[in-house]
Amino acid sequence: MPSTVEVIYMILIAGELTIGIWGNGFIVLVNCAGWLQRGDISMIDVILVSSAISRICLLCVVSIDGFLILRSPHEYAQSKMITIVDAFWTLSNHSSVWFTACLSIFYLLKIANISRPFFLWLKLKVNRVILGLFLTSFLTSIIISVFLKEFSWNHFNVNPKENRTWEFKVSKAQSTFKVIMLNLGALVPFTLCLISFVLLLFSLFRHTKQMKLYATGLRDSSTEAHMRAIKTVVIFVLLFIMYYAVFLVVTSSFLIPQGKLVLMFGGVVAVIFPSSHAFILIMGNSKLREALLKVLRCLKGFHQRRRPLVPQRILNARRKKSTQESFPSPR
Repeated sequence: MPSTVEVIYMILIAGELTIGIWGNGFIVLVNCAGWLQRGDISMIDVILVSSAISRICLLCVVSIDGFLILRSPHEYAQSKMITIVDAFWTLSNHSSVWFTACLSIFYLLKIANISRPFFLWLKLKVNRVILGLFLTSFLTSIIISVFLKEFSWNHFNVNPKENRTWEFKVSKAQSTFKVIMLNLGALVPFTLCLISFVLLLFSLFRHTKQMKLYATGLRDSSTEAHMRAIKTVVIFVLLFIMYYAVFLVVTSSFLIPQGKLVLMFGGVVAVIFPSSHAFILIMGNSKLREALLKVLRCLKGFHQRRRPLVPQRILNARRKKSTQESFPSPR
């Protein structure tokens, strides 16, 4: 029977999983509905939908991994299932980070005003550049995940008949190898996001400096677009750093005391990244934000219509009674 801590862990994971799937599923549904109505597909919609789908897969993989570790950690660590889960985790995780990097670069090319020949050429070819980066990143994620699965199982398979000391050394080497592989692959899109953030700040600084010459004192549409893009990229960078810091702690949890408790805490914190980032994208996109407000208004109206109707005569009787209690009649 699970302990109290394990029950709390499963409840938190289930809640985060539900919120994350709802937010990312909302992005997919809104954009797919827009495609059916308009009949065309924009590059930004492709990136948002792909990012949402990859985060849904990441949420499911992380939840399954945490559940299996909680149920039978030793059997799970020695089985082939852990290699398969790691491969799917790598694919969904790298795809999610790469798609977010594509989104950051798309914002940069669409919003920033930088008078450099190479940058101007990229702005003219923005759809082709983003599409090429999108396909390359997805293929790279697939190759890394397949390579990790085959290499890990063929080179680090442990024979149960061998002694426990050798098994521990192999498990430690396997864990170290996975940490290096899984983190080095994500440094490239993370660096691209940082570069996009710096260039957006530079473009905003130049634009603000030019606006001061007109002394309008008001924010124009370009300034608002810069601010929204910068906020989206900054929040992603912060969530990314938190996510990978927790991942390092979780990976090394088998080597420290109270490793199971650390593992559960890290799992709860790690799921925050794919769950909350969807709502950051929704609030940063005008179409998704308006669709969310419409859904909330519909839910509010439905809730009001579901309220039980109190007859008017009962309300009048209650009002009359309260008046009599406030002002008693003289004797």
